[in-house]
Amino acid sequence: MRLTVYTDYSLRTLMYLGVRGQDHLATIQEIADAYQISKNHLMKVTYDLGQHGYIETIRGRGGGIRLAIDPKNINIGEVVRKTEEDFHIVECFNPESNLCKISPECQLKFALHQALKAYLAVLDSYTLDDVLVSKDGLTELFGIKKN
Repeated sequence: MRLTVYTDYSLRTLMYLGVRGQDHLATIQEIADAYQISKNHLMKVTYDLGQHGYIETIRGRGGGIRLAIDPKNINIGEVVRKTEEDFHIVECFNPESNLCKISPECQLKFALHQALKAYLAVLDSYTLDDVLVSKDGLTELFGIKKN
């Protein structure tokens, strides 16, 4: 299973904001610089994270973004489900485009379906807070100055 860049950036954005804390605002440019990724890609990511209620945006001078939810209440599996377009890891998982000749008799799809469920179950067992255990190290890697 491979996550899309969109989901990767969504998770990274949440991690950055989790390290910053809910009392501090960050900018999209600041996050893009910290990860050395495109600001344009992050704009849609942050918009959608706001639509899902994970972050709040403050417009205007001195504005920015921050977590809208405590990191303990942001489930990684839920974020992945909301940001991934689909979980069709093989052709036969998509009934609309499945042209696989052996699909009616194939048992591999059941094993792959179980693997996908297990993958998501593991992600469901983690919150954003769980992946922010080393906040000091992340703060340093992000180049965030401590107040």
